[in-house]
Amino acid sequence: MSDSLVEKTAVELRQLIGSKQVSPVELLDACIARIEDLNPHINAVTATCFERARQEARAAEQAVIDGRPLGLLHGLPIGIKDLEETEGLLTTYGSPIYRGNVPTRDNALVARLRAAGAIVAGKTNVPEMGAGANSRNTVWGATGNPFNPLLNAGGSSGGSAAALAVDLLPLCSGSDTGGSLRIPAAKCGVVGFRPSPGLVPSERKLLGWTPISVVGPMGRNVADTVLQLRATLGLHQSDPLSYAVDEGSFAALPPVELSRLRIGYTEDFGVCEVDDGIRAAFRQKMAAIGRFVQVCEPVEMDMGEAHRAFDVIRAEAFVAGFEAAYRRDPASLGTNTRANYEMGAAMSLSDCAWAQGEQTRLFRRFQQLYARYDLIVSPTTPVSPFPWSELYLKEVNGVALENYYRWLALTYVVTLVTNPSISLPCGRDHRGMPFGLQVTGAFRDDARLLSWAAALEAAFAGDAALCRPRPDLAQLKAVHAPLTSIVTHPPVFDGQATAVAGQAAV
Repeated sequence: MSDSLVEKTAVELRQLIGSKQVSPVELLDACIARIEDLNPHINAVTATCFERARQEARAAEQAVIDGRPLGLLHGLPIGIKDLEETEGLLTTYGSPIYRGNVPTRDNALVARLRAAGAIVAGKTNVPEMGAGANSRNTVWGATGNPFNPLLNAGGSSGGSAAALAVDLLPLCSGSDTGGSLRIPAAKCGVVGFRPSPGLVPSERKLLGWTPISVVGPMGRNVADTVLQLRATLGLHQSDPLSYAVDEGSFAALPPVELSRLRIGYTEDFGVCEVDDGIRAAFRQKMAAIGRFVQVCEPVEMDMGEAHRAFDVIRAEAFVAGFEAAYRRDPASLGTNTRANYEMGAAMSLSDCAWAQGEQTRLFRRFQQLYARYDLIVSPTTPVSPFPWSELYLKEVNGVALENYYRWLALTYVVTLVTNPSISLPCGRDHRGMPFGLQVTGAFRDDARLLSWAAALEAAFAGDAALCRPRPDLAQLKAVHAPLTSIVTHPPVFDGQATAVAGQAAV
C-alpha cells in the first residue's frame, strides 16, 4: 500500500486527506519508508526532521477528524531546497561554512508552505551556494540521476528533482537564476516552473530589485506544481518585486484549446551551443507536437550579447553575497562560487550599466515574438546528463565553453527576458535519458502558460515518445554509485534534524 500511496499525485493525496481516506500520518510514514529505501541510491534528501514531522502529521490528522478548515497543502510532506532557511532544521547551502547552521526561523517561502499545511520532512541537495547545475558539494556529496545514479541530476534544485522522480515526497521546492528549477526538472523527468519575478516572494535575495533570481515550485506534473504555487504567491514585505495577487488566482487556469496553440520553436536561441543529438531529438519532438497545434514553426531571434549581459548581472549577486566571506578567507568558498565572486569584483560600473541596458534591449525584442506566437519552445538543456563526477560541462560538440555555467545558456537567456518558463517532461533523448522541453510564455502571463503546459502534458500522456518517463527502481537499486565519495567531514546534528540513512557520517 505504501508504494502505491507515494506514487499518487499531490493533488490526489490532498483530496484523499480532505475526504478522510488517507491519514497524514500514514502518508508521512510511507514517504519516510520510501526515503530510507531509495535515498541511499541517489542522495537527494539531506538533513531530515522525521520526528517533528510525525508530530505535525498527527496534528494534521486531528484537524481533519475535528472538521477544521484545511490549507491547500494540508498534510502533504514536502522537501525544502537546502538554500532556504528552515527553523530548527539544518540549512547548509551545500557549504562547509554553514555545516552547523540551524536557523531559528523559517524564511518567507517556507513559512507560507507551512501555513498552507505542508509538513517539512527534510532538505534537498544543492551545489555549494547554488552555484552551478551539478548538485554536489563537500557537505553532503553528490546527487545521482534517478535514471542512472552515475550521472548528474542537474541543479541547483537537483535534490528536489531527483526526490520527486522516485516519489520520495509529493512536493519539493526550488529556485532559479540561470535555470536551477528547469534544468534538474529536465534531467530527472519532472516539472520545474520559473514564475515571473515577484509572483512568489523571495526573502533570500540580497539584491532585492534584481529580477533574475526567483523561487518557485517543482512537481511530478503541472497540477501538482500549480498547487504548490498557489500556496506561496503574493505580496511580501521582504521582496520589493512582489505584488498582491487575488486569493483565487490560479485556482482555475484560463481555458485554452490546444488545436489553436501557436508555437515558435528554436534549437538554440541563435547564441547557445547545443549537442547534435539533442538537436535531432528536439526536431523529432517538435514534429510530433505539430500534430496537436495550429502553428509549430522555427523562429529566429536576436539575442544580442546575452552571454556577456548574464555574466555581469549574475556576478553582481555573487559580489553582494560573498564579499565578506571572500575577504575573510577565499579558500572557504568552493571553486564555482569563488570564480563568480572574482569575476564580479573585477567588473566596473560601466560594465554594470551596459549589462542593464542590454538586458532591457533583449527584453523588448523578445516580447515582440508574442505578437505571432503563444509560446516559445526550446530544449531545456543542451546535452544529455553527464557524470556527476565532472563538476561541469567543458565542451559541446567539441566547442570549448568559456566558463562553468555557459552550458546553462538555453535557460539563462530566458532568465534575462524575465518571461515565465516551465520545463515539461517530453519523453527521452537520444541516450534514453529524460528530455525536457522549455516552454516560455508571454510577459507576466503565468496562468496562461500553465494552462498551455497542462494541455501539452495531457496530449503527451497518450504518446509513448512524448509522455513523462519513469525511472526503473530495480535498476536504480542495482547500481552502487559512490555518491558520497567527495564528502569531507559531513555535518553531525543531534537534534530533531538528522542525516538520513545512506549519508556519509563522521
